Amino acid sequence: MIFFNKFVKFVQFVVNNLVEIVGGWIVGSLRQKALLICVHLFSIIGLGLGGFFLLMVCSLSLHSQDFEELSYGKFIDVDVKIRTFLGNFERNYYGNKAPSRLDILWKKFLGSGYTVASREEGPVKWSGCGWTGQPLLVEEDGEYYLIQGAYDHKLKKLEANTGKTIWEYEYDDVLKGTGTIWSNRHARNFGKSLIILQGSRRGTENSLYSVKIPSFRAISYFYGIDYWKLDVKKTASYSRDTDASALIFNDTVYIGLENAIFMVLNPNPDSVVMKDGMKQPKIYQELNLYNNKDISKHRGNLVIESSPCLLNDRIYITAGSGHVYGYNLKTKKIDWDFYIGSDLDGTPVVTEDSCILVTVEKQYIEGKGGVFKLDPSKNESEAVVWYFPTGNATLAEWKGGVIGSASINDRTRLETHPYLAAFSAIDGYLYVVNHKEIDEAKGKVYGPNNKETYPAPKLVFKKRIGGSISTPIIVGNKLIAAGYGGIYLFEFDEKGNFELLDNKSPGVFEATPIAWDGKIYVGSRNGYLYCFGEFEPQKNTEEE
Repeated sequence: MIFFNKFVKFVQFVVNNLVEIVGGWIVGSLRQKALLICVHLFSIIGLGLGGFFLLMVCSLSLHSQDFEELSYGKFIDVDVKIRTFLGNFERNYYGNKAPSRLDILWKKFLGSGYTVASREEGPVKWSGCGWTGQPLLVEEDGEYYLIQGAYDHKLKKLEANTGKTIWEYEYDDVLKGTGTIWSNRHARNFGKSLIILQGSRRGTENSLYSVKIPSFRAISYFYGIDYWKLDVKKTASYSRDTDASALIFNDTVYIGLENAIFMVLNPNPDSVVMKDGMKQPKIYQELNLYNNKDISKHRGNLVIESSPCLLNDRIYITAGSGHVYGYNLKTKKIDWDFYIGSDLDGTPVVTEDSCILVTVEKQYIEGKGGVFKLDPSKNESEAVVWYFPTGNATLAEWKGGVIGSASINDRTRLETHPYLAAFSAIDGYLYVVNHKEIDEAKGKVYGPNNKETYPAPKLVFKKRIGGSISTPIIVGNKLIAAGYGGIYLFEFDEKGNFELLDNKSPGVFEATPIAWDGKIYVGSRNGYLYCFGEFEPQKNTEEE
């Protein structure tokens, strides 16, 4: 029996490697194809047959992992730089270095696709990418690659230096949100070692009542093929899309879906189950992030569009039902619930002093939207550190507040600089506050429901840039803010003095940018993904 089990593992190993070769040949570059064949054939012939021979002669107790120690990944140095929406699972990292100008170094047409925006409108054509739409960034052997979801229904792997397409994977609808890259330590083959967890809208051919809607999927980073699809089931929510970026802790996925369910699941492709004719991930837990009162107040608008963040032993997530929930990783229960009442779209952001920043839309509330700083180590009634209200204004279907997330400089802050938080509001302004300093002179301000009053943070900078639902980013002493009025690049000093370095308006922006090695990557609703930076002056090579 032992011999038979080892033989089966060996056959599985050979088949896996052959599948890798076929998949890699279809989507890989010439260099990758050559390396792929050499390494996998070496693995099969050299390591696999060698191990099999030793097994027969010596009856050694070999495991399948032994056959794969010399896998393809050992020959490629892979480093994930931007792993998920807002960089990490604290949602507070946006890159390492920003440029000083916004020259367009290259632009890539992402395409267009149809989606059903509403039952009344029917199918509409969207182009480029939108909210949240932030690219991911991976380094392979010194070369950088972007992962970008787009409105042409496709997830794309692109060369960061040129925008050249490496592969595309097609979904059933537009991709709005940002993916998350999982480094699979238990992978049995190379393709499964790095997996993108990416959502989409429900599907142009689907209705809210379709039997199955696989809007959350696991895609191979290397080959652009899917390993499983999750059916987002019908609930009291009026959506079955997936906009959020997953949080991964101890090889477990935590994510809020637009059906208002908080999911805990196993992302490993080797642990899938067959359900409704699809390979689906194993589900550990499902929690409804709403109650009957929320249904009465919000009706079907219970959707979760934000991404969860990790702080100590809790995962925090905002919900369309108006709650900020804290999920206890030890007890596996929700044991913290700060109720605001508005539709909460923005992702909570973890600060250096173990608080979270939560943005608030002007919807279902009497007062103004804005931004909370909350200390979740305290009881909900004592958790508010400050509140910053923004102005009321009408932009599309929004009436005010902040739709995107806040950003902070805590991760890349220069030593003499203050702790800053930035956010773009529907009222057309970019706001920057010192998130550790209270404005004593201003006194207290009313919260979202015009009942409680709270301290306000000190305002450092305010600039009219036009309405925006994008999240601005702070990298070192630079701030990049994109919106319907274009993209803005600022520089600031330790005293909070801001200078506008550049502004470009090639299109309107809803997506959130990243900054890396002096370049900015961000997609527009005009159909293009842009790489901004500084053109290097041409050197004169002629002899004088």
